[in-house]
Amino acid sequence: MLPVALDAMGGDKAPDEIVAGAHRAVAELGVDVALVGQPEVLEPLAGDLEVIPASEVIPMSADPGSSVRRMKDSSLVRAAEAVRDGKASAMISAGNTGATMASALLRMGRIKGVARPAIATPIPVPDSSPTILLDAGANAECQADWLLQFAQMGVVFARTRYGIERPRVGLLSIGEEASKGTPLVKETNALLAASDALVAAGGAFIGNVEGRDVMTPDVDVVVTDGFTGNVVLKTLEGGMRALVSAIFGAFGSTPETQAASEVLVPALLPLYGTLDPDNTGGAMLLGVDGLCLISHGSSSATAIVNAVRVAKELHDAEIVDSLRAAVAPA
Repeated sequence: MLPVALDAMGGDKAPDEIVAGAHRAVAELGVDVALVGQPEVLEPLAGDLEVIPASEVIPMSADPGSSVRRMKDSSLVRAAEAVRDGKASAMISAGNTGATMASALLRMGRIKGVARPAIATPIPVPDSSPTILLDAGANAECQADWLLQFAQMGVVFARTRYGIERPRVGLLSIGEEASKGTPLVKETNALLAASDALVAAGGAFIGNVEGRDVMTPDVDVVVTDGFTGNVVLKTLEGGMRALVSAIFGAFGSTPETQAASEVLVPALLPLYGTLDPDNTGGAMLLGVDGLCLISHGSSSATAIVNAVRVAKELHDAEIVDSLRAAVAPA
């Protein structure tokens, strides 16, 4: 396996936490990691790690498309070029999501036949495999045939990443009935219901699902447009963060709850680990001709280790080839 190109300049905790995660990934996983970024910043931290020089950093607030075109020596662009040029097996960034996607798209290109790439985000489900939500923010406005293709790619991802033999695909809507939803949802429902391509990819369409179904074991892949998907993702993140904060606040509110917490906290830790985004490893950008993982902006060293782990597993499973095979016939 070639090194993983890690954007060491991207993220709220860059470069220290990102580089610390790279060192841990090498030690714990045996995967080579190349840091991409400003040498004067990274070389004192890199130790034995390779540094791919990039003089520019795309800030979190930058416009994705124009910044990637203008800042050609940025860490994101150089990481994508490393994958394109066969110098890296994957790229990972916790930086500007839009710029990460634009860098991968413009430098790696799309898999032949893919209309638009989509961000596939695993949503944790207690005591079950995660639900794959896509698109989680790559395409604010979509067409029905794009959503059909997202479903195909989501099925491949769910099967490859989590071993689900026949992933169940649901279309996010405001009701389970096929007659409900926007014109886009109604058109997409009809396409998915009649699609031989989805069946050929190994999936099964189960109809419309609602927001309450996303964190249940009743569906494996939830398809929606990028605007709605990103709102769902951020709402779930905020809700889980508020819930965890309230629970731990209650544990410290009285001597009685403090005593109870000594028993309850160890029992709740596995659930906390399931919901902790640091343990997810990041979202994959499906549809580009290379492996690109997008980690959340507040990624810690642990999140980077898990992102590298996911990159290795997806590389070893040859997921890009599987996506190429699923999309090409359609």
